[in-house]
Amino acid sequence: MTRLDGRVAFVAGASRGIGAAVAAALAQAGAAVAVAARSEHEGRVPGTIGAVADRITAAGGRALAVPCDVTDEQSVQSAVDATVAEFGGIDILVANAGVLWQGPIESTPLKRWQLCLDVNLTGVFQVTKAVIPHVRARGGGSLIAVTTIGVTMTDRGSNAYWVSKAAVERLYLGLASDLRDDNIAVNCLSPSRVVLTEGWQAGGSGIEIPPEMVEPPETMGEAAVLLAVQDASGVTGTVQRSETLVPVR
Repeated sequence: MTRLDGRVAFVAGASRGIGAAVAAALAQAGAAVAVAARSEHEGRVPGTIGAVADRITAAGGRALAVPCDVTDEQSVQSAVDATVAEFGGIDILVANAGVLWQGPIESTPLKRWQLCLDVNLTGVFQVTKAVIPHVRARGGGSLIAVTTIGVTMTDRGSNAYWVSKAAVERLYLGLASDLRDDNIAVNCLSPSRVVLTEGWQAGGSGIEIPPEMVEPPETMGEAAVLLAVQDASGVTGTVQRSETLVPVR
């Protein structure tokens, strides 16, 4: 079994869905996990950082709920600082925080376009920038950004969500080169199929997903563990699909 004993992971966007599944999988593999997100209290979409952290600790893992708004530089820095104060450092980042908007470009309000860029792209930039010095100080580690297979689906048009995630992939592919000498692996990970997260279901996209196109969030968790153990001597500078790393059983 892949083990992460002694490692510390910071998971942004971990209050529900893919982020919560990734946080749980990293903890099960032995990592201490900072469960980071804005959701301190139950809202329109179910899930809180406290509930996720409590489930991890109840299962015997180590977790810290840290409030974090990835669009706010000071909030990100405070969350990273709290993680380092509690666990002594950071070895792994999973940048998962995101908002969904899949409407056609001509009917997309500017505020929705900007929100996708602010959360899905600038948010990844901010948490990554804040975490890098701590991962470097540990002698290496792994940065993982969660993206989407929709980036490749250009035959199905364009939307703000896919555009923002495509930019993240370019950011991380270039960053892998920048951080190779620091022994830091940098990879993107996306589901191979659709993960029906709470956010997806609340998004009101109206898209019917056939059962065979649905992927359980736990697959993303297992795939994230496999990337979390990497450093620059292993897998880096790649865009991975979950079911390529974790074959369908």
